[in-house]
Amino acid sequence: MLRGDPLDLLLRVIAILAAVTVHEFAHAWTADRLGDPTPRTRGRLSLNPVVHLDPIGALLLLIAGFGWAKPVEVNPRYFPDPRKGMLVVAAAGPLANVATAFLLGLVYQLGLAEPGSWLGGLLLTVIFISAVLAIFNLLPIPPLDGSKVLSGLLPPVQARAYDRLAQFGPLLLLALILLPGRLIGLLLDQPVRWLVTLAIGAGGL
Repeated sequence: MLRGDPLDLLLRVIAILAAVTVHEFAHAWTADRLGDPTPRTRGRLSLNPVVHLDPIGALLLLIAGFGWAKPVEVNPRYFPDPRKGMLVVAAAGPLANVATAFLLGLVYQLGLAEPGSWLGGLLLTVIFISAVLAIFNLLPIPPLDGSKVLSGLLPPVQARAYDRLAQFGPLLLLALILLPGRLIGLLLDQPVRWLVTLAIGAGGL
């Protein structure tokens, strides 16, 4: 992808910056609203993409179609209900990406951006990257958002047992990425296409 059309590369860079910023800002804003000042003091309550980028995660998004951003630091002790608070904060990022996909999809469906135009291409790219970020981060593998959502939904005893597996999460994630046949791509492909199709209407990708 890095050797592709320069316009396509530029659209991907812009789309990644937009989708990552929305995702991480949603985490920070939600934690702040629930009473945790940590994201604000760490400078993450911002729409500046630079403060949210993880270089490796952004590069993977650019060349492989999936990736991640710099995690927002959160202190659940500030939440009235720490488990529920962490669940809500974790879910906020993927949900913000889904909302972005549908909002931009509506703009596209209304014909406000021609399919073959630069703006139309940008909208489609942001929608696609937003869908990838949402689906990828909802995988229940630590440290992705899906693991915190699942932990918050499980009964306390089972949640503690599940949380003890968190130390193995990055290794499992790396294995999925490196496995022959790109198993992670197979896991993401259909859900991402389904979400994009819902966002932009009939036809999809």
